[in-house]
Amino acid sequence: MNIGQWLLLALLSLPILEIYVLIKLIGSLGFLFTLVLLLGAAALGTFLLRIQGWTTWFRVQQALARGELPAREMIEGGLIAAGGLLLLIPGFISDVLALFCLLPVTRKRLARRILESGVSHPPGKATREVRHTIEGEFKRED
Repeated sequence: MNIGQWLLLALLSLPILEIYVLIKLIGSLGFLFTLVLLLGAAALGTFLLRIQGWTTWFRVQQALARGELPAREMIEGGLIAAGGLLLLIPGFISDVLALFCLLPVTRKRLARRILESGVSHPPGKATREVRHTIEGEFKRED
């Protein structure tokens, strides 16, 4: 199975898993405590989304001001956006996945792994440029 099929399977199975976990937690913790946990996770995630989003935006601006390519910051920004999207899905599994994308420790590790795996390069392209050196002499005439 390629990655597209895995993502489709995960997307289709996520609501079923969310409902299952929600029913199990309501059965063991009670409705009110489960609701408080859901709302607390959403509030914490929203707070982290706001803080981490702005922090990453400022780091992108600083890297651009230094003349550097903000590759890691852009990948972290994508992970923050994915975390925000996961927060919109009600349920504990999506909230835990969102927190993995929003917490700085786990987000930086994910971003590093993405950069190391070379996913940021288009398929079929070489990950390193091949540079050819042409030796010669030149003379400047003014």
